Amino acid sequence: MLKKWGFFSTVLLLSIGVIVGCGSQEQNTQDEEGTASNNKTEEVEKVNGGQFPVTITDDANREVTIEEEPETIVSIQASNTEIAFALGLGDKIIGVSDYDNYPEEALEIQKVGAQDINAELVLSLLPDIALVTDYHYESHPEILKQFEEAGIDVIVVGGAESFEDTYDKIEMIASATGTTEEADEIITDMKERLQAIKDKAAEIKDKKRVWVEVSPAPDIFTTGQNTFMHEMLESINAVNVAEDQEGWVKMNEEEIVNLNPDVIITTYGYYVENPSEQVLARQGWAEVPAVKNKKVFDVDNDTVTRPGPRLVEGVETLAELIYPEVFKQ
Repeated sequence: MLKKWGFFSTVLLLSIGVIVGCGSQEQNTQDEEGTASNNKTEEVEKVNGGQFPVTITDDANREVTIEEEPETIVSIQASNTEIAFALGLGDKIIGVSDYDNYPEEALEIQKVGAQDINAELVLSLLPDIALVTDYHYESHPEILKQFEEAGIDVIVVGGAESFEDTYDKIEMIASATGTTEEADEIITDMKERLQAIKDKAAEIKDKKRVWVEVSPAPDIFTTGQNTFMHEMLESINAVNVAEDQEGWVKMNEEEIVNLNPDVIITTYGYYVENPSEQVLARQGWAEVPAVKNKKVFDVDNDTVTRPGPRLVEGVETLAELIYPEVFKQ
């Protein structure tokens, strides 16, 4: 790409780096007349056959034009990495965040930081695209500007609070990488599996009251409205006992006990040993139905909080744990 060779020339002349060869596969395609102008007015554009150039509007409300199909990608957010792998882009990912843990292949890829980006390392990798977060956009604008000046297309992928938000993120990343067909398949599968759960859950008459615990005592947090866990509980016809709360909120033990949940779900087993046993042993909780009946379960945090294709797995797991007589075959 010309802009990247320009960057290399500048680096050479200033004697501050070495020239890194950047291979790219040129793709000569023709779009129908009028497509280019229409692209710039669409929120997220889908291009038939993954043709380029393509213009998308990212979650920072910036129009980003990607001239050629990207060959290398840096993803500085675990959810974006999962989406990229699901889209079949694993071989193109050359840098990931420090916390990327899925799929297994992501563990072997170069780590490039998290909230604080290792800008020097990313520039040395010189990917075609960098998938960053709204936090990066707000907190490190100077670094993102460096990336763009080096010829890297920066795409801001914001947070998600619902399945619909997640579908939007998948579509945007797909549009930027020429994988819209793969995105359609992923989203269709997610929607069909979610609808199958909703259809089966519609028959449930005795709704279970569920307490979700996303951090352990003494600072216990739960999830209220506008969270994946709340939407998931609604999908399986269960009641979130904290449904009058908004987002992630802290509550004390007395308040929780008074909510009298039938089932308790924890999501922190990845850093707390035996979370269910700890909840069952709490003083003053013995008469809580979930504790009395030993209905306390830990689930994989990533499948119920990380916006990506595995969210539907989280719903399926919750359904089996909360209503085993209905969902567990």
